[in-house]
Amino acid sequence: MQQDDSQGFLFAEARSTGVRLRTLIQLRWMAIVGQLAAIAVADRFLHLQLPLGLSFMAVGASIIANLVSVFVFPENKRLTEFETLLMLLFDLTQLSSLIYLSGGLTNPFALLILAPVTISASALGLRTTLFLGAMAVLFISVTGFFNLPLRNADGSVLEIPPILEFGYWIAIIVGILFLGLYSRRVATEMRAMADALLATQMALAREQKLTDLGGVVAAAAHELGTPLATIKLVSGELMEELDEGSELFDDARLIREQADRCRDILRSMGRAGKDDLQLRQAPLGAVLREAAEPHSARGKTLVFNLQPGPGGADRQPTVLRRPEIIHGLRNLIQNAVDFSRTTVWIDAEWAERNILVRIVDDGEGYPPNVIGRIGDPFVRSRRSEQDLTKRPEYEGMGLGLFIAKTLLERSGAQLTFANASDPFLAPDERPERCGAVIEAIWLAVDLLAPAGSTGAQNARIEV
Repeated sequence: MQQDDSQGFLFAEARSTGVRLRTLIQLRWMAIVGQLAAIAVADRFLHLQLPLGLSFMAVGASIIANLVSVFVFPENKRLTEFETLLMLLFDLTQLSSLIYLSGGLTNPFALLILAPVTISASALGLRTTLFLGAMAVLFISVTGFFNLPLRNADGSVLEIPPILEFGYWIAIIVGILFLGLYSRRVATEMRAMADALLATQMALAREQKLTDLGGVVAAAAHELGTPLATIKLVSGELMEELDEGSELFDDARLIREQADRCRDILRSMGRAGKDDLQLRQAPLGAVLREAAEPHSARGKTLVFNLQPGPGGADRQPTVLRRPEIIHGLRNLIQNAVDFSRTTVWIDAEWAERNILVRIVDDGEGYPPNVIGRIGDPFVRSRRSEQDLTKRPEYEGMGLGLFIAKTLLERSGAQLTFANASDPFLAPDERPERCGAVIEAIWLAVDLLAPAGSTGAQNARIEV
């Protein structure tokens, strides 16, 4: 349920941040140990006059909060965004109180005010981080003007020049802004990459399951063909011996019809049996057509051009039918079909050491402002405004291209993205192949099927 923006994030829907309570507790224990050590060193070795009672009371508040968290909540508890905000706000308040009690900006440990903001920028939402950053700026500004000064053993006030104190305040403010922005940007990119890699793994797992299922179906169709033929033959002989129109004749005819139905079903399912040992490799053109098959009936013309390159044999090479290759090429072809006007060209060229696959469309091409980021997740790869008007169902986050790029690079391919022509040319000035160009180049040893593998035999299914 969505909340009105005017209510602020404090009333936003509670959602998990993925931060474990135990992690924040451990970080707080480390801070407590450091604070006690700093107070002890300042009192025993530097002989500074500190309000020890109030200082230990501030540290004791953190100790009590940690003990309550340890005994009340389970170790595996993950905090909501609001709960994480409350914990970080408590730490920010506790640290600011210690800074107030120990000289304000004269205390070099005032720099630690950056820690809660950095954690928030890495794990929490934007509004929560902005609120916590604003509170950090407020607290450090207040303690800069209002604080208990540090005093030496003789009672003299430990002071620094006002210009240095002002510079220290500016440095902390800039640090809050810079580290907050930097941490959030890095954390956002890491989360986006993790989500995209998860989608890639799911796509590959799905393709592998479909391939494995196809192998089972093909084997079943092959093994069940003989008994079904026997059933059909026997039922036909029974029909010849029985009187037409009798009940037994109708039963025999039903058996024959159902045997034919089973044969047709297995035949149609067997077409998906692409993981048959005899079909784990196929000619390059067959693999490209298989990858393009789901998009061949979408109203766009797919043109296949296959030819040998320098030093290449006249005959098409036999390549491995690896799921990641088929799925990756399928995503690239889908992207080209989505944005083409009428035609998509799928070129293949094989040489002695390399195999090249090129996919070209006659669309508008990639916008120059994003062409350097093509293949990154959650980046729109084409003109968003025009595409949303032409195809409102298209989300255009670049995830499909990222999945294709990741899968194909995993198979050993090197991918390049470019435009076939200047996208700003007038329509009558553009060549036929005027859209986006995607090239994938493999070393032949990474893609070719092993020599002598075409004679492999399928394992017989024992019943």
